[in-house]
Amino acid sequence: MSGNSSHSHSSRHRLSSATSGSPPNSRQILSQASSNSTRTSQSRSRNSYRQSSSLQEQEMVEDGNIQNREQEAIQHVQNERHSPARSQLTESSVLHYGSDLDTSSQVGSTMSWQRTVRHMRPDINCAPSQHRTICIDNMEDDLSNGLEPGPKLYIWGTRICVFDIRRAFRTFVNEFRPTSVSDDENMLTLPSNVRMEIDLERPYYLERLYEIDQSENIAFNLNLQHVRLFDEALYRKIVCYPSDIIPYLDLTINEIFSEKYQKVLYAPIEVRPFNAQKTRNMRALNPQDIDQLITISGMVVRTSPLIPEMRQAYFQCSVCNFPADVEVDRGRIEEPAICHNCQSKYSFQLVHNRSLFMDKQIIKLQESPDDMPAGQTPHTVTLLAHGDMVERVQPGDRVAVTGIYRAIPARVNPRMRNVNSVYRTSIDVLHFRKTDQSRLHQIDDGTHLTHERVSMIVNLAKRADIVNRLTNAVAPSIYGHEDIKRGILCLLFGGTSKEDRTGNKIKLRSEINILLCGDPGTSKSQLLQYVYRLVPRAQYTSGKGSSAVGLTASVTRDPDTRHLVLQTGALVLADNGVCCIDEFDKMNDSTRSVLHEVMEQQTLSIAKAGIICQLNARTSILAAANPVDSQWNRNKTIVDNIQLPHTLLSRFDLIFLLVDSQNELYDRRLANHLVSLYYKETNDDDSELLDLALLRDYIGYARSCVNPLLDETSSQRLIDKYLQMRKTGSGFGQVSAYPRQLESLIRLAEAHAKIRLSNTVLYREALKQSAVDPSTGRVDINILAAGISTTSREVIDQLAEAVRSELSHRHGILVSLKKLMQQLRQNDLSFTKELFDEAINNLVKDEILVRTGDKIRYVAAA
Repeated sequence: MSGNSSHSHSSRHRLSSATSGSPPNSRQILSQASSNSTRTSQSRSRNSYRQSSSLQEQEMVEDGNIQNREQEAIQHVQNERHSPARSQLTESSVLHYGSDLDTSSQVGSTMSWQRTVRHMRPDINCAPSQHRTICIDNMEDDLSNGLEPGPKLYIWGTRICVFDIRRAFRTFVNEFRPTSVSDDENMLTLPSNVRMEIDLERPYYLERLYEIDQSENIAFNLNLQHVRLFDEALYRKIVCYPSDIIPYLDLTINEIFSEKYQKVLYAPIEVRPFNAQKTRNMRALNPQDIDQLITISGMVVRTSPLIPEMRQAYFQCSVCNFPADVEVDRGRIEEPAICHNCQSKYSFQLVHNRSLFMDKQIIKLQESPDDMPAGQTPHTVTLLAHGDMVERVQPGDRVAVTGIYRAIPARVNPRMRNVNSVYRTSIDVLHFRKTDQSRLHQIDDGTHLTHERVSMIVNLAKRADIVNRLTNAVAPSIYGHEDIKRGILCLLFGGTSKEDRTGNKIKLRSEINILLCGDPGTSKSQLLQYVYRLVPRAQYTSGKGSSAVGLTASVTRDPDTRHLVLQTGALVLADNGVCCIDEFDKMNDSTRSVLHEVMEQQTLSIAKAGIICQLNARTSILAAANPVDSQWNRNKTIVDNIQLPHTLLSRFDLIFLLVDSQNELYDRRLANHLVSLYYKETNDDDSELLDLALLRDYIGYARSCVNPLLDETSSQRLIDKYLQMRKTGSGFGQVSAYPRQLESLIRLAEAHAKIRLSNTVLYREALKQSAVDPSTGRVDINILAAGISTTSREVIDQLAEAVRSELSHRHGILVSLKKLMQQLRQNDLSFTKELFDEAINNLVKDEILVRTGDKIRYVAAA
């Protein structure tokens, strides 16, 4: 046995006769004679692909040779009156098939054997072969009832007739018609301009061949649900024997294509089945699924770089330069021992640049959280992608994988041939399909929409209340919080990627970061969960259960290659998505420090264990934090309440404060809304809500097709407003606006323009979402930075000066705070009790006053 992970895998064929007048044991002898005559001698090709015309000619030659040898085989059976008492043949099991290169299976034959079509597909041809010896006298009659008499070509070890398979598949391709467009899942992957030309009255898969003729894409996606509805027997055979059936499906579809279109493709068409009837869970996989077609779903957590896998070795004699081609047999390459030209022994050398290599990629698929039982850790499975299936998925993608389940022996010692009794399992990928259609599409997925859908979206964007309608569609089960929902809507749309004059993208952040902070029980976590379920590349993590390496990347040792590899964290997996971080205030300082680079530069620099690289982390951060005292203290700033550094707070474009205010009217409306969720089946306002699918398509279309930019007028107005903000905060002890806040205003303005599907940016829309002083209605950056407006800070400074002047002549005398506040109000000072307490606290911190209960005394002069 071989311990390597990639192996050649081919099927033998059996030629049987259904002639009624055969003597006893004649069928067994005919099977032996015909199995030796089914392959023709043919030189090995060093090309990685064959044209469809070559495939058709190969099949015609094989069928012709079979017909020429039929009479010889029948004559051999008639001349043989008595078969040996115990005649033995080497036969593979039902699940594992032998290789054409295995000389032990060539019973008494000296001819060279023809390569089958499966040698062209590494995703089919990579399973190790295992053999067993059985008594031929105990073999059952495997000819089905009702077949026409005469020799038939069967798949070795089964009762599957090759001719019946090809005929059934040809009938399916020529006659199948879907019932409706909604039943066709394969149509989701088609471009809109091609999908509009589909006629449901015509055979559906003939339309797929037309698309292959137009696009020259060799992948023929086969929906197995269509096969099951049309021919249940064909579906079962494809699922149970994919390694043997799929190569003949390839041959048949190439013949149909060559009959209908006079075009030679750069490679043969490959049938890629998907959408099996029963999608298996990773935990439900068992030995009965080995070498069968399965479909599992999960999230990609790691992908390896491309690996060049040798499929055919080119040897050259060092004495006479005689060449020899050797195909990979079960992951091994046998060097020719003797040169047939000069009879030299062990004189061959491997020529790498003339050998045939194929791309290979190792992918780790992790169990999705919805499939995990309670209290269990997620399982992982290894995927092997070959050929054009490499680089199809990235870490963080949620996919449904259709492939062949393999069991591979592992050697105890690489230098010994002994293997473990426990095999390693993997899946040879045949098809990738993005799952979780309830989530948003990727940035470049706006092309999947039909013209009717685009027209509906454009007409919807022309409505005057489009912003309010989209805002109400975000988390409709959560009452109120319209401003927060509008901010989350801006996060979903995002800004515009910048390009310079040469067309190259400039690294300016277009993603929007939002922080939700406030009292417990104000729906912060529910908003995060909604965004996590909506966005395709979203990651959800909690502050207390997250570490620095869990957010960024960790260095682990690969169990297969024993090499050090990077295991990406939540921020990298959420690239081009959203990273939702709950309990943001519970993170330690070392964990939060890694967010500084990600939230501004959108990259992640790694220098660990000799691995120095820079990973993309173009993600939006949606964080939720609780106050330190479990309840928001209005007398403290945002920094004091959640204990976050100002350098991190300044990287958030929007900071929302959720305070549990005791308002009877608001509480009554909130209670009515919560109760209605439990006893009302429908809501009167549900008709005004946008459908989730329409919201998903609207955002996907806006992100891919709308790129708003600032015009000259908007740019000048934003500059003037920024200068005004700088002047407002230029006083002593006040926080000034930073250029980072100006960039936030621009991103918010671009997001609002995307909501309206407009390329014109209105600066007023962004200014409405920034820090606004409720007393003046003006933009005040101090609210974002320090939690208090400039007007309030000026009142506090006036109160502090008035208290010092009032108590300066009463040095060391205790004064009641209540009486002092009344005296100051008599002096025409307008202030609140909160501002008065803040002024007293500042004087106490400066050691100007000493507080004893509800009284103070003046101790020093500043």
